[in-house]
Amino acid sequence: MGMNDLLEVAGGEVAQILRTLPEQFTAGSPLVLDCRPFLAYSRLHICDSRNVNWNSMLRRRSKSSVVSLEWLVPDRALLGRLRSGEFSPVIVLDEDSRSVVDLKSESLASMLLTALQTELVPGAAQICFLQGGFDGFFAAYPELCVNATIQSAFRDPEPAMSGRNTPLYDQDGPVEILPFLFLGSAHHSSRRETLAKCGITAVLNVSSSCPNLFEDELRYMTLRVEDSLAADIRARFPEAIDFIDSAKERGGRVLVHCQAGISRSATICLAYLIHSRRVRLDEAFDFVKQRRRVISPNLAFMGQLLQFETDVLCH
Repeated sequence: MGMNDLLEVAGGEVAQILRTLPEQFTAGSPLVLDCRPFLAYSRLHICDSRNVNWNSMLRRRSKSSVVSLEWLVPDRALLGRLRSGEFSPVIVLDEDSRSVVDLKSESLASMLLTALQTELVPGAAQICFLQGGFDGFFAAYPELCVNATIQSAFRDPEPAMSGRNTPLYDQDGPVEILPFLFLGSAHHSSRRETLAKCGITAVLNVSSSCPNLFEDELRYMTLRVEDSLAADIRARFPEAIDFIDSAKERGGRVLVHCQAGISRSATICLAYLIHSRRVRLDEAFDFVKQRRRVISPNLAFMGQLLQFETDVLCH
């Protein structure tokens, strides 16, 4: 690996960079790229860092030793900004490697560093490697890291209305899957105060009969899908993903719901994670289940998600 223009940085230097005000950077703003697995990153990561993913399915299919940035950075907008030279320094980290010389050539961090040096305009960005990785940085600077909260941060503001008919798992608000994506039930979609407290601006209704109650105030998309083994929910993935992305691009937040928030809406959220984060279904499932333990897409939906995973990760 040709690492001539690569700089190794200690945790203290990265901490100083992160504490610097954005307007004080002359060459560009810093970007931290985290090469740890998606689940590890989602639990705990450096503030404003972004996850880089190179899943095992794609790895097996790869015939070349050189891996393109396009395969490693799933966020297309971020990739465009990276290639246009908006970021400097670009800081790469893994779990705990002390130095670049410790990296195996097939490691994700090594592949990413090579891709950055190959594809970015020479001199446009200072490429750095964090000595000691995330583990070393977190031990010294926990205050500069984000600890993802598994439980919903939003209490239902109308507990008096939540009588015996509301399941216990719906007594709180919908759960945050990503900063702009929430998963919940028809109960959550009917509570205007709850939606406002979560900052919801758009609602994706994946039920066969739930009404859209606040069409004067919120954007809606309705996908009439039955929770049955015969339903083809996969055919609706592209429009659902586009709707979520459009809300994200507007700076909004989407609630995805069905009747119970267990099968149909969970399936849509899983498809979105597979597509946008390029993660395996099992990783996405664990990630969502940590946040809403009752999720359980029906067997047909799980089969369709597996097909979708193959389409996304292999092509």
